[in-house]
Amino acid sequence: MLSVCACLLAAAVLLWPAYPAPHRLRVLAPVEPACRRPAVPLPGSVVSAVLGACVGWSVLGPGGAVANAVLCVTCLRRWSSRRLVRRRKRITEGMVGALGALMAELRIGAHPAAAAERAAADAEPSAARAMTAVASAARLGGDVNRVLLVGAKQEPFLRDILRQVGHAWRLAAGHGVPLAELLDAVRRDLEQRHRFTMQVNARMAGPRASAAVLAVLPELGVLLGEAIDARPMHVLANTVIGQTLLVIGAALICGGVLWSAKLTEHAVSP
Repeated sequence: MLSVCACLLAAAVLLWPAYPAPHRLRVLAPVEPACRRPAVPLPGSVVSAVLGACVGWSVLGPGGAVANAVLCVTCLRRWSSRRLVRRRKRITEGMVGALGALMAELRIGAHPAAAAERAAADAEPSAARAMTAVASAARLGGDVNRVLLVGAKQEPFLRDILRQVGHAWRLAAGHGVPLAELLDAVRRDLEQRHRFTMQVNARMAGPRASAAVLAVLPELGVLLGEAIDARPMHVLANTVIGQTLLVIGAALICGGVLWSAKLTEHAVSP
């Protein structure tokens, strides 16, 4: 009996599906990948690191080269991250306005294609492209939901918004629900989430300022030491322990900046 059970167990292991169930479900019903924050392009990071290393070497030697390269790459990452946050804010506000204009046109009896074209006229560029695609699909009788999903691949920040708009359009076409009311619900939900994100972002100004001050304090300490003729730059540039402490200090500063940014951005993200 034991040998039979062992044989059955071995056969079950051999016949076990090669792909797990989540993969099979994704094949049956494809799901768009989650929107991830784009990383800083590698060439920009390399150029920033090389330039920072050259400047650091000329001032503080090998340790200064490593420390300044790390600092430059960290500053580049933070600048890129803040630029993406501003872009997300601009695109979200533009989509809120475009949905409001589309809803207003539909409520006065305009055809969906004409309403989308008018909404795209004064919209933010990303929202205008989405509205133009909707207008083209609606005018030709195409699948608006599929068109919006394709547009979401081109603009990751609009992925969830366009998916909701596509579902609203499909629900209106399949069940006769007024499209204007569904789009109004999507717009109000987006507007409330955006307002909440802005409120949390404003409340995070204090922690961000504290993190910036803590990151600048070591540099101010070195400058103060030079001002009172303690010669900390000489120690950092011309001694082994100074070079070592310079690299460790720069790594700790950059690690603290990135960690505090991760915490504040996680609190702000909707």
